[in-house]
Amino acid sequence: MTTTEARPAVPPVERSKRRISINPRQSGIYVAFALIVVLFEVLTGGALLEPQNISNIIVQNSYVLILAIGMILVIISGHIDLSAGSVVAMTGAVSAVLMVNSHMPWFWAVLITLVVGAAIGAWQGYWVAYFGIPAFIVTLAGMLAFRALTLSVLGNQGIGPFPDAIRTLSNGFTDGYLGNIGLGPLGGADLVSLLAGVAAVAGIVFTQWRKRMGRLGYGQDVDPFGVFVLKLAGIAVLVLALVVQLARFKNLPWVLILLAALVLGYSLVAGKSVFGRHIYAVGGNLQAATLSGVKVKQVTFWIFVNMGVLAALAGIIFAGRLNQAGPTAGVNFELDAIAAAFIGGAAVQGGVGKVVGAITGGLIMAVINNGMSLIGAPSERVMLVKGVVLLAAVAYDIWTKRRAAS
Repeated sequence: MTTTEARPAVPPVERSKRRISINPRQSGIYVAFALIVVLFEVLTGGALLEPQNISNIIVQNSYVLILAIGMILVIISGHIDLSAGSVVAMTGAVSAVLMVNSHMPWFWAVLITLVVGAAIGAWQGYWVAYFGIPAFIVTLAGMLAFRALTLSVLGNQGIGPFPDAIRTLSNGFTDGYLGNIGLGPLGGADLVSLLAGVAAVAGIVFTQWRKRMGRLGYGQDVDPFGVFVLKLAGIAVLVLALVVQLARFKNLPWVLILLAALVLGYSLVAGKSVFGRHIYAVGGNLQAATLSGVKVKQVTFWIFVNMGVLAALAGIIFAGRLNQAGPTAGVNFELDAIAAAFIGGAAVQGGVGKVVGAITGGLIMAVINNGMSLIGAPSERVMLVKGVVLLAAVAYDIWTKRRAAS
């Protein structure tokens, strides 16, 4: 009688040493971002990473980054939203009428504007989810209709100025509550901003450590401990370098704090919640999601409601930054948000993408805009470079898919 010996289980410590897990599809966007930053830092003679310029990049592109958060969820689900820019203009006009013309307190005006954005999203989500009209058609109609409504409300003139609270949220910075601290040759920097950076790094380390231990607990492959530490060290250096530069200028922009909260919240929703898993399921395989019991129509409906709310928030931020709501606000914003999502790793067919990737894609576009402006490039050349980058990102996504399939 032949007996076979049972193979000993591989302990978690040994399992973590098997191989280095690198996903070129996910990591490629971050490598590209780093290379673009280094390129423009050299071309601009060091002006790109000056404290004031970093602050300008964040403040001037905050509304596109907010739209990119909503757009990535729409694209993951297999849809598209072409009306986002017109909704930005429409909701900005609504907020101006409430706060400036009607003298409504800013808090209630913001709340009503967000509700208006949710209603716009619900209107479009109904036609897409329950009536079955493709999102491309519904949102194209919305792009025209909401732009027309904006022109009806504003005419050919803007409405302003906005209350101080809205301008502070859009353009303002946190106060130096604890004063400055000396950083040697770098000069003084706001202590509260530095502490916020340290807290952010601590949070990243904690979440990544928990993720690593969870993967080990399920017997999955992870990076060797040394590589894991090097990755965390690189992230920590980047975050602290960004915070130090901002702290040297005018502390942290309020809109950056808002963006950080949105990125954290939506990353948890997309990656940890049941609703987030349903979004990926709907975009990855609609038929399988339906057979699995996913309420596809409800998921689609609420994705567009969420897009409307974020577009309304972006409309308030943009109008507050300009200190007026204008009839031409939001032109081509939807294209920038879509480009940010695809550059950040979203798949054309849906089912793939991350919130952090969309933010990175938006920052790539922002750095290109800012860097080429600093070197005096004409606008047509900026559009050409952005188009090439978008095409390259989608081509890279398709190439990695074919490589993985083969």
